[in-house]
Amino acid sequence: MPYTLDQLSAMTQAEFVAAIGPAFEATPVIAAQVWPQRPFSSVADLHQRMVSLVQAMPDGEKLSLIKAHPDLGTRVAMAEASVAEQSKAGLSQLSAAEYQQFQHLNQQYQDTFGFPFILAVAGHTKASILANFAQRLSNSPTVERATALGEIEKIARLRLGSWLDAT
Repeated sequence: MPYTLDQLSAMTQAEFVAAIGPAFEATPVIAAQVWPQRPFSSVADLHQRMVSLVQAMPDGEKLSLIKAHPDLGTRVAMAEASVAEQSKAGLSQLSAAEYQQFQHLNQQYQDTFGFPFILAVAGHTKASILANFAQRLSNSPTVERATALGEIEKIARLRLGSWLDAT
């Protein structure tokens, strides 16, 4: 059941973190840090305040946030939100050949950049995800780190939108 902004504002910090902490993969500290800024005028306002906290993080913490994300198409345990998002993009029904292709690209990406490939997969297909892999492997490390953080922001926005009633 989605929460209203009023319900979110009335929550204790622990309840608030439990409700929206997973917006930024395995980094509930972002929700904990934004909690004192309640109330929020909209889901977009909440998201922007969370993004501002991420942007203010030291580089090491940003890298930890990036590394908290699972590889795409993996068959390991991951956060419930990640499972749902990857499933909608068809990544939970990969053929053996597709699985091997994703594993190869994940490893190539990890070897190149030192962190997992991150893409807000909503609206993507297996083919468009693979095209993104190919294009982004040619990015510089600086560009790719910024791209990964931008994708994380998109993922958080989509998650918040699905968990919160904007009315």
